[in-house]
Amino acid sequence: MKQLLGLIGLLILFGFTGIDNNLTKQERKSAISYFKQTQQDFIKEIKGLSEAQLNWKPADSVWSVANCAEHITISEKNLFDWGMGTLKAPADPSKRKELKHDDEAIKNMISSRTVKVKTREGFYPTGQFGNTAQTLVVFKERRADLIKYMKSTEDDLRNHFAETPVGLIDTYQLLIFLSAHTKRHTLQIAELKAHPDFPKQ
Repeated sequence: MKQLLGLIGLLILFGFTGIDNNLTKQERKSAISYFKQTQQDFIKEIKGLSEAQLNWKPADSVWSVANCAEHITISEKNLFDWGMGTLKAPADPSKRKELKHDDEAIKNMISSRTVKVKTREGFYPTGQFGNTAQTLVVFKERRADLIKYMKSTEDDLRNHFAETPVGLIDTYQLLIFLSAHTKRHTLQIAELKAHPDFPKQ
């Protein structure tokens, strides 16, 4: 009887939720699906491109496909680290009333190419991974780590927050932001490939 009461007490303590203490199964599934889809689209967009195609620029001020790929990979770590940094502050559920965007809005706003955004220092491509093939290796490793994290985390992603260019968002949305950012620059790569002067091979 004492063991049964103890078990009931533990269930009450943890809210009957187990690993989904703060995220629903649907939230996890939705995020992971989005992470996988944006990864797939990115890799597909640059698959089979020659060195000439990877490094072509329509102007010196415009990034090449290789530059975009490196920027995506750099951002993968920087944005994830930003998200993990938000968890160091105390959870503050009262801030949820300040949120102005739902998850789908975050996806749409960040991936949209209609508004140009100046890249922050620390996110610029500098050739740090050596070449695009190695860049992709690093990207895949980082994206695999992100997916693994989302599958198993018990962190309170909905009650920690970050101030971003689109306003206050929660940490779960910041990880969605990360994936939408991948889509944004995958679309940029598609724009480069559609340019009339893009190398044929």
